[in-house]
Amino acid sequence: MTQTRKTYIRPLDLKTGQIDMAHGSGGRAMAQLIEELFAKHLGNEYLAQGDDGALLPHPGEGRLVMATDSHVVSPLFFPGGDIGCLSVHGTINDVAVMGAEPLYLSAGFILEEGFKLADLARIVQSMAAAAREAGVPIVTGDTKVVERGKGDGVFITTTGVGVVRPGNELSGRNALPGDAILVSGTLGDHGMAIMAERESLGFESPIVSDTAALHGLIAAMRESGAEIHVLRDPTRGGLATTLNEIARQSGVGMMLQEKNLPVKPEVEAACEFLGLDPLYVANEGKLVAICAAADAEKLLAVMRAHPLGGAAAMIGTVHEDAHHFVQMTTGFGGRRIVDWLSGEQLPRIC
Repeated sequence: MTQTRKTYIRPLDLKTGQIDMAHGSGGRAMAQLIEELFAKHLGNEYLAQGDDGALLPHPGEGRLVMATDSHVVSPLFFPGGDIGCLSVHGTINDVAVMGAEPLYLSAGFILEEGFKLADLARIVQSMAAAAREAGVPIVTGDTKVVERGKGDGVFITTTGVGVVRPGNELSGRNALPGDAILVSGTLGDHGMAIMAERESLGFESPIVSDTAALHGLIAAMRESGAEIHVLRDPTRGGLATTLNEIARQSGVGMMLQEKNLPVKPEVEAACEFLGLDPLYVANEGKLVAICAAADAEKLLAVMRAHPLGGAAAMIGTVHEDAHHFVQMTTGFGGRRIVDWLSGEQLPRIC
């Protein structure tokens, strides 16, 4: 009679343990990492299938929307969030502003040898909480490990899938002359929270990231019946870059009113201290809406009634312009061009 020898595997040490190359080898150590950390916190019926992909229900009527985003933010943890919840929120928002209902996420991790398991657990738990709160499960994923010094702790790539119903499609190509331009809240919160943490800047009022999933706000906006032409989340490059992208896509010009731009005093002070313009600073929980002028007030009221839109404001209008310029009427009554950035003002903020 042959006896089977059982191999005892020590549980992951989530307090003092570190990532090593075996965790990315595809062997026993990687299986343990997936089972004891990723599957434990992110688990659901689709992830539990255990295959190289997830078999998902067909959405039925409508078209699929898919978006992907890689997250390399530094530092990994910041006031108001971390790379984990940011990676969930960012991709959900990219799907939602297309007019789609976000359904599923995938997550890919690049881990550096020596990265603390305690920090990885904190990130995964944050992702799990964000996905749970949003109602959008992480259904498949991948993990790779690179040698010490060849990464920067952890990078995360998330892909989102959603479905857009007929007639609900939105695009940056749809802005029309006469439309109103709205934002859902204060500008620059995320970017300045990252910079304040990165540079150890102490302000009397702490700056907190606005990272949030916006699909609930967008659903309320769509239910209002307002004629919405464009939705976009102004992340890297901020509001200015986003509006320039839309103006070029739609072949229109835009005029902003400086006095109407919502910026928190602490963000404005931090930008002034660092020589930055809040128009170009990233947000991760705000959106730009371009709608028919006749529906602007109605849409603004709906946005302000939602927890993520309390500081919503109407900031400008769309007009005909063969040059596709974005301009702004300043507080002194003059005008200036709000141009594209020539480079990246704040690297690694998402």
